[in-house]
Amino acid sequence: MIGNILRALPVVVLTAHSCRAAPTEGKGWHFVQNGTTGIVALESIIVSDTLAVFFDRATDNPLQIDGHPAWGALWNLETNTASPLNVTTDAFCATGSFLSNGTMVSIGGHTPAIPEAKDGRNGLRIWEPCDDPNGEGCGLFEDPETLHMAETRWYATSLRMFDGSIMIIGGMHKKTSFNNDDPTNSIEFFPPKDGGVPRPLDLLERTLPANLYPRSFALPDGKIFMAAANQTIIYDFETNTETRLPDIPNNVRVTNPLDGTATLLPLHPPDYIPEILICGGTNTSDQLPVAELSSQTPASDQCSRMTLTPEGIERGWEIERMLEPRIMPEMILLPNGEIVIISGAQTGYAAISGVKDPVGNNSNADHPAFTPSIYTPDAPLGQRISNAGMPTTDIARIYHSSVTLTPKGNLLLAGSSPNTVVVNGTQYPSEFRAEYLNPPYMTVERPQLSNVPKQIAFNSEFSVDVSVPSRLTQGDLKVALMDLGFSTHGFHSSSRLVFMDAQLSEDGKTLSIKSPPNNRVYPPGPAYIFLTVGDVSSTGVRVMVGNGATPPVEDQGVPI
Repeated sequence: MIGNILRALPVVVLTAHSCRAAPTEGKGWHFVQNGTTGIVALESIIVSDTLAVFFDRATDNPLQIDGHPAWGALWNLETNTASPLNVTTDAFCATGSFLSNGTMVSIGGHTPAIPEAKDGRNGLRIWEPCDDPNGEGCGLFEDPETLHMAETRWYATSLRMFDGSIMIIGGMHKKTSFNNDDPTNSIEFFPPKDGGVPRPLDLLERTLPANLYPRSFALPDGKIFMAAANQTIIYDFETNTETRLPDIPNNVRVTNPLDGTATLLPLHPPDYIPEILICGGTNTSDQLPVAELSSQTPASDQCSRMTLTPEGIERGWEIERMLEPRIMPEMILLPNGEIVIISGAQTGYAAISGVKDPVGNNSNADHPAFTPSIYTPDAPLGQRISNAGMPTTDIARIYHSSVTLTPKGNLLLAGSSPNTVVVNGTQYPSEFRAEYLNPPYMTVERPQLSNVPKQIAFNSEFSVDVSVPSRLTQGDLKVALMDLGFSTHGFHSSSRLVFMDAQLSEDGKTLSIKSPPNNRVYPPGPAYIFLTVGDVSSTGVRVMVGNGATPPVEDQGVPI
């Protein structure tokens, strides 16, 4: 698709401005603190309309199960309460994604610090679809002796694929204090492919020692975009080949422990042209010893965007600036196609201790970024980033924090702990407070979807009933199909938004929707459908996309 492309390509540099109008109805954007998680929720994933799963290190958490600390929890989005999950292996700094049959898989982990946990470095934890709103009768399945990865992986990335399986990328074999000194420079799959033998990946070898949690996205042609350190590629899974793309400009590095964040921008019919956005990280060389680094070194404020077509790659990266530098931020796709840039710190680095001047007990980072920004993809270059009307929190969300969009359409924030065990009474303690960032549409009358099919085929038309408030009837209409992703370490694995063509009936009560053309545009498995009219989004409705079969599944739908 791309051919040979020169790496030294021009970039355009503009500065962002705060140009976004403040909301005029309801409460506008606002934070709400509600509930405590009982574990440091450094990983989060939505598993049903009412439930999220959190994972933490197996350590001295206050939440207990069977007479010992819990390191997994089920968060009830309705009651804002946590209940402990019985986790066998240590899921510390793991990853996770969904299979085509709706099963969530938690992947990888750590060597345990308490005797109740087993080694999680090649762990696979299975969460079957759960219909009970409170999670009654539901739980994780593990069998470490027979169900595990081929290699041990800590700080790996997982990615939903077009055949319904999960690609597992990179990581390290065992604990290191900062850099990736014992790398797992390969990919493997679940369920296994290639006879269970991992595939070496040159990108990971080239980008040592700061290549953990490589930022990776499934493209609408089935290939994979990957970023590690300051390098980017497109990986063709079917031919096992890498195509080198332009490096991220200005030597900005974006993977752990120099974390920036990245997202695949929303895909639009009929062409579904992919664009990648990468923000934050650091200009610091990854060759410097950690003891020479400072918690006060400014992070990068750079956002880099590229269109992944031959013409777009030839143009190279467009650059603009966030309103503040950020290390360890996250970007969350909203149903209307905008993106929230949130969390992180303005100086320093990820990981725990090691720098010459850690803050509090152990934090390698300082000066939390308390105010989120909004990125508007279709605004002019240099005018896409704004924090006008955005609230400011008083909770630092730095290392070991997570954030995810919920089916209600708001953002759930939890975690933060640059500590090896639970630490209180320091500048950056172990954080157990849960918090929501509510968009303006949470406090106004919203569109509603009903009678939505539980399963939709690719390249098919289906109808749903809608209720649209009268004040919104003149607004633009968008229908988003979303994977809410798996959040950890400044990255949202498998996060995805595909807009679908839709037509409202003359009486305004029925919406006819055309699903994505095939399983490469949207990998098969669970999704949420959101309707946005004007500036107001509905709650999401969960659907299964594709035939719901266990992977690997054959191609479905039609090519684009």
